[in-house]
Amino acid sequence: MSLWGNKDSVYSDGTITVNLSTKKVDRVGTSATFDTAGISTGNVITVGAGATFGYAVVTAVDSAGTLSIASTAGFVSGLTTVPATTYAISEEPLYTVVDSHYRAPESKATGFSTNPVFTGVFGVDATEVGVAATTSVGGKAGAYAVAHSGWVGVTTYIDGHGRLRVKSEVLVAGGITNDADDDARFAE
Repeated sequence: MSLWGNKDSVYSDGTITVNLSTKKVDRVGTSATFDTAGISTGNVITVGAGATFGYAVVTAVDSAGTLSIASTAGFVSGLTTVPATTYAISEEPLYTVVDSHYRAPESKATGFSTNPVFTGVFGVDATEVGVAATTSVGGKAGAYAVAHSGWVGVTTYIDGHGRLRVKSEVLVAGGITNDADDDARFAE
């Protein structure tokens, strides 16, 4: 198992429930299983739109269609069970799951244009680097510009003067494949 891969989107079909006590993730309302979807040990599962509930690292995929997760440390505090919700599985860097800078919940799945204040780790491909560099947000050209393609941590906030501020950090430089088509996130 490597510490990261280059797939921003491995799988995200259907809905799931998560039992945080047993650390099990189950599909809801479908006979499809995770084991045939290309999911593997070490993938990161983001639970809920915009990581509403949190993140975890996949430790096992069984033939009955259940995922096992390593820890509940990346989930919102106080949860015991996650109701039926959406999810996304990626190959983002494993250490970001428990990094306090990228702690759930976040709003990355809602898109930059609908909520300019967010925190998240994104798989940014070369096209998105170009889009981010030229898009104007709040009258500022290239507000979401990033230094390089790869796994990028982004945090935005509104400063004391009401201006949008964007911090980005390339966590792992390199090409991203199977990108989740985030180009729209960089458009206002």
